[in-house]
Amino acid sequence: MERVKLGKTGIEVCKNGFGCLPIQRLEKSDAVYLLRKAYDGGIDFFDSARAYTDSEEKLGEAIKGIRDKIYIATKSNKKDPESIKAELGISLSTLGTDYIDIYQLHNYSFVPKPGDGSGIYEMLLEEKEKGRIRHIGITSHRLGVAEEAVESGLYETLQFPFSYLSGEREINIVERCREKGVGFIAMKALSGGLLTNSMACYAFMSTFGNVLPIWGVQRERELDEFLSYNNDPPKMDDQIRALIEDDKKDLGGEFCRGCGYCMPCPVGIEINNCARMIQLIRRSPSKKQMNEASREKMMKIKECLECGSCMSKCPYGLKIPELLKKNLADYEDILSGKVDIATKDARV
Repeated sequence: MERVKLGKTGIEVCKNGFGCLPIQRLEKSDAVYLLRKAYDGGIDFFDSARAYTDSEEKLGEAIKGIRDKIYIATKSNKKDPESIKAELGISLSTLGTDYIDIYQLHNYSFVPKPGDGSGIYEMLLEEKEKGRIRHIGITSHRLGVAEEAVESGLYETLQFPFSYLSGEREINIVERCREKGVGFIAMKALSGGLLTNSMACYAFMSTFGNVLPIWGVQRERELDEFLSYNNDPPKMDDQIRALIEDDKKDLGGEFCRGCGYCMPCPVGIEINNCARMIQLIRRSPSKKQMNEASREKMMKIKECLECGSCMSKCPYGLKIPELLKKNLADYEDILSGKVDIATKDARV
């Protein structure tokens, strides 16, 4: 089984981490079953958040009797010390523990520092001294924030989107984390569902000895795939390299990651799905993407005000109105039969 050390924290875990966001969609008994099966299969790192509705509650139920054998990371997206402290208390109670291994500031657009007037970092240090949190981390979707957090020397872990579609700047962040002793936790290792070959994703992650990917698992068959890699880790080879290069050509550049931070839209466009609809159709064709409900969502794009609200919140700097219009045009071509649903190639 491959193991990874999270920087200077002293935490060493299975290379497979369990991302607990999707379990909020499961019945409690099903979620607990999945979490326990993950643990029984060797997974010992679980990442949750207060923002993931009842995810912490389900995780808390699953870890009864094994708390000292696993590591828990959770997060708060609040922006003032008292609110963060209150959420920490709720997390501790809900998880049924008296400490959090890694407590993270959730999707921050700035890097809290001592003396900045916010009081956030000072509060985290106090909670660390009390033993309620053992390590301080931060998560973000913004490159500048990630780079600043790593260089600050204040954060013991960084959680950031990372996959084989990532560019040179993201790879440099991973390398800088290694040099600075900052643990790197990779979210969106499947790029929001656009990458469908988990073996290639795992093989890519294996080329970075300091990276811990957390997979968003919702189905048992998905978990079984990742558990199989504990015993037989996929390695980078020519076939996987070729697959990765093909995906980079197909998906590289301007594409929506589906993070949803552009929401809500003033006119109700479901941007995080509509702006990447054609990519989803091409990579995993589904009747669900062509049903009446999906059609209504896509037609909503015609009401776009081009107000710029979504672009101002997009951590990737995407020109979202343009992406929406392009996806709608291609979607209408598919509906009319002008292009093939799977390849998006024009029919002869």
